[in-house]
Parts: sequence; structure tokens; C-alpha cells
Amino acid sequence: MYTARGKIEQNDLLDQYLPLVRRQALSLQVRLPASIELDDLIQAGTVGLLEAMGRFDAGQGASFATFASQRIRGAMLDELRSRDWLPRSVRRNARAVDEAVRSLEQRLGRPAEETEIATELGMDLENYRQLLSDTNSGHLLPFEALLDEGLEPGVDDAEADRPFDELIDEQRRARLIAGIEALPEREKLLMALYYQEELNLKEIGAVLGVTESRVCQLHSQAVSRLRTRLREDD
Repeated sequence: MYTARGKIEQNDLLDQYLPLVRRQALSLQVRLPASIELDDLIQAGTVGLLEAMGRFDAGQGASFATFASQRIRGAMLDELRSRDWLPRSVRRNARAVDEAVRSLEQRLGRPAEETEIATELGMDLENYRQLLSDTNSGHLLPFEALLDEGLEPGVDDAEADRPFDELIDEQRRARLIAGIEALPEREKLLMALYYQEELNLKEIGAVLGVTESRVCQLHSQAVSRLRTRLREDD
């Protein structure tokens, strides 16, 4: 039970870190589709801040600012993931794309072309590109969510604060970066423009000379390659 002093301190902490919530929400929103409302990100981030206040343990060594920042961003990513629900049939097709990419690239020893992947799946290029659009759902993922694409679901967030887990995260991040470097040039450029230069869909499309929907298709294909590579490395 909180003391009167504890409540005052909590309220002060909330006031101090609410601007951080807004800054992180703005940083994410500029790279997301217009359908994602800033207020929704702020609301999710505020929940993350409140959770951080309840779970912070100064004895673990990390500062509250660092701990809160991670929880705020994690809560926003969870909000984005909750909007990315896909029918089972689409998820099944996405797994089929992953398997086609894995099989082709093992046989060819190089990144597979779109036409080769479509042929492997027994469909024409137009239908394959539509499948990529369906699995992408119009979203480009934040970097942390992209990192999670290589994992099986069900990791307990409560276990994610231990130093060993942080080391594993750094190793996975390094493998992901290496995987991006191995992508075909256009997909690698797309990833660099989004994750390093922080351009939005429209801006990336202008650089590549393609539509926003095509950017989403290329991103979905790149994620399939990366997901396959990360799972093979595990």
C-alpha cells in the first residue's frame, strides 16, 4: 500500500516522464500509416510508464529513465502488433512464402527473385505480390518488432530484463543487421531508408520510384528473407 508521500512521488514521476511518452509516440508515428493515431500511441505508452513505475527495482542497476523508456516503447509496439491481426489463411500463406524462400535460396545459393518465388509457390507474379500485400497489412514494423519476427511467440516480458537476455538481444540484433546486409540491393536500400534514415512510405516510394503499396510488398518479401535467416541461425 502506498503512503501519502509515495503517492506524491508517483505523481511527480508521472508528470516528469509524460513528455518522454509523447516524444516516443511522435518518433514512431512519423514512420507509420496515417491510420495510426498519435493519441493511441500516447495512451499505450502511458500504460507502459505506469507499469514501469510499478515494476522498477533500483537494485537491478538500470536507471529508471532507461527502464521506463524500454517499457514505454514496448507498450507502443504491443499496441501496433495488436492491430496487425491476420486471418489464419494469410498467416498460412506467409509461412508458405518463408518455406519457398528458404528452399530456393538453399538451392540457388543467392537471394531468390520474385518470379522464382512465385513459381515455387505455383502462382503468377500478380497473385504473389497480392499475397505480399496481404501479409504486410500496410505496415512497416519498428526495428524492435522486426527483430521479433525471427522469434517464436510467447516470450515472457517479465524475463526480458536480465543481463543475459539483454546480451542475447544484442546478438540477435547483430544477426539481423548482417541479414539486412545480405538482402538484394533494392530491399537493402528500402530497409536502410526506413530503419536508418527513418523515411515514411511515401518518401521511400519516391526514392525507389515505386508506389507505397509496392514498398509494402518489398518490405514483406525482405522480412520473409530475414525471418528465414534468423530461424536458420538459431
